[in-house]
Amino acid sequence: MICLETQHFNINRIVLLIIGLWPYQRSRLVEFQLIILYGTLMTFIVFQLTSFITSECTLDFIYKVLSSAFFFICLAIKYNSFWINADILRSSLKQLQDVCNEIEDKNEIAIMEKYGIKAKRITIRLLLLGICCQFTFILIYIWPYICHIMVLKNKFRSPSPSYIETEYFIDKEKYFYLIALHQHVAICIGILAMIATGTMLITYLQHTCAMFNIACYRIEKAIYISRKNNSKNEEKSYKEIIRAINIHCNAIKLSNFLISNFEGSFFCLIAAGMVCSCCNLFRVVSFTDNIGQLILSLAILVMLYVYLFLSNYTAQEITDHNEYVFATVYNVRWYMASIRIQKMILFLLQRGTKSFHLILGGVFVASLQSAASIRFVTADEYFYIILHCSLFYPARLKVPPYQKSSSLHSRKF
Repeated sequence: MICLETQHFNINRIVLLIIGLWPYQRSRLVEFQLIILYGTLMTFIVFQLTSFITSECTLDFIYKVLSSAFFFICLAIKYNSFWINADILRSSLKQLQDVCNEIEDKNEIAIMEKYGIKAKRITIRLLLLGICCQFTFILIYIWPYICHIMVLKNKFRSPSPSYIETEYFIDKEKYFYLIALHQHVAICIGILAMIATGTMLITYLQHTCAMFNIACYRIEKAIYISRKNNSKNEEKSYKEIIRAINIHCNAIKLSNFLISNFEGSFFCLIAAGMVCSCCNLFRVVSFTDNIGQLILSLAILVMLYVYLFLSNYTAQEITDHNEYVFATVYNVRWYMASIRIQKMILFLLQRGTKSFHLILGGVFVASLQSAASIRFVTADEYFYIILHCSLFYPARLKVPPYQKSSSLHSRKF
């Protein structure tokens, strides 16, 4: 018997417990933990947006604030999606556990454990990547002070402005350490929430991939049994095909059940992610001499694109495993089976003409092809951003004089 919580979801359980998002054992203390952590993240977003009140809203300043604020809005959306959908997560895990309880064949258990180990490896690698990103944010924040200490030989100097623009309506020099603590705690909560929720979905979908693989195994087993011309073996083969169809339908049902209930969250996440990526692309192409701002924008873009790739890659695996089921049906020697079994196989082959895709947010078909199309759209936006900067900010891009004059000439017409 496979116990998902202790065997395959144990790392995900620990990480989700840290941020209070594990769907089971929701006590009042856990609810208080949720309010504190989510409140810390949301107040950090609010204090970034309040900087519009006290500062001059130039184009550069707007992009600077929105590039970081919308990134943390993405993190808050992920956190909130697991908070409000705790019942959906419990129901999904229960349904998956019920499917695993029905598995008794050793080979099928081995298949499920293989995909569980794969999901654990992905979770560990993403946690290490998250730790590296957290250290990057800390290094970006403290690097100016390290330079000041080295240059001034331990002489005191007032803190330099942060790369993430905020407005707390208090004396920044007096409460510098409290502001820094709030910012870094919010960053840690957001990154941990992004990794914990993302790896939880990946682990869940990896188990549905295992169910598709088990369906292939049962079909091959059924055809192997049917080769023996025996009425008893034919009955066993018939039952194996029914079991294969059942687990295949359950895999599709579980995938759709989870993704469809997160539809609103995914829609908001896609919208906020696109705004965040465009703002950070603008900051990259308008780079002058601030290395910290460049590293911060590149780090955010890397995290967004890694998340985009992994989500679409996992969805592509679901589609590929579904197609592999029908490829297995086509490649087995079904023509050597009885007429009764051949009729069942014929219905399976007809069902294989319809492809299965996960729809994120009700608008986005998740696949590697869709991820590539987003990449090319972003490349076009990148071109237009460069064109915009060359027209309105020629000095920033350090364009040679003859190119400046041509760009200004194009503006007159």
